[in-house]
Amino acid sequence: MKFAAIDIGSNAARLLISNVIETKGKVAFKKESLLRVPLRLGDDAFALGRITEAKAEDLLETMKAFRSLLRVQKPLDWMACGTAALRGAENGSALIEQIAQQTGLQVEIIDGKREAEIICASPLEEKLDPARSYLYIDVGGGSTEVTLMRQQQRVNANSFLLGTLRALHGQAIAGEAERFRQWLQTYALPYQPLSAIGTGGNINTLHKLTGMKSSKPLTLDKIDEMLGMLRGYSVEERIEVLGLRPDRADVIVHATEIYRSAMIAAGTQEMFVPQIGLVDGIVSLLYEKHRQKAI
Repeated sequence: MKFAAIDIGSNAARLLISNVIETKGKVAFKKESLLRVPLRLGDDAFALGRITEAKAEDLLETMKAFRSLLRVQKPLDWMACGTAALRGAENGSALIEQIAQQTGLQVEIIDGKREAEIICASPLEEKLDPARSYLYIDVGGGSTEVTLMRQQQRVNANSFLLGTLRALHGQAIAGEAERFRQWLQTYALPYQPLSAIGTGGNINTLHKLTGMKSSKPLTLDKIDEMLGMLRGYSVEERIEVLGLRPDRADVIVHATEIYRSAMIAAGTQEMFVPQIGLVDGIVSLLYEKHRQKAI
């Protein structure tokens, strides 16, 4: 079975084509292709409160390309979601209508809590220790979503207006970092032993930069070490020396700082990085929807 997911984020738009294979009572999710287009909608949304005509045109052209790929790939089902930039832009809904009119693609603008729920739908159950609690942390361009899980059940979740593009452009929301810290200390800190699960492109990139095996968690000490290393390079050097994409090189420090602050406030010393994101959660939801219909 083949499913497709589209994530229109603040930093980039993504299209994931994934195969779901059922064998001997087990289910495997295999990524066939992942296309990422760095639109940077958040540059407009968080500074101007709207998406400018130029970026709106780029978004429409990207969605037309995604529509063409969906026609070729012929997934069993697909779903498209828009996150912080579109929900925060005054013309976000109008853009969604344009996309529908010009491509036939229906995009759902989801709130932060729904975004967190979808991310947590990613298939990780078999890898989690039921004796531990887990804090999912997803840092995006415009918001950070956190979800507390215990015994594979969601205990609490919240969304905060903390994001890499907001930090990059000096558009932090007053008091939001403190609200973030207090929420984690109130709701996550009591659930020990606690491990973090980091999702998103920046933490995936950070883990790869360490050279560690994908199964090994990042410790808080390792994150401090990597943060010091990244701060020692200019944006240009992160591109030339570390091989980072330009739209990753300028925000990865801001993202790492948010992950680090979350771990400290929640009282955890380790973060697993399973290389998943919103698109993976969408595929999982689509598969579950299909499975339920088949029962």
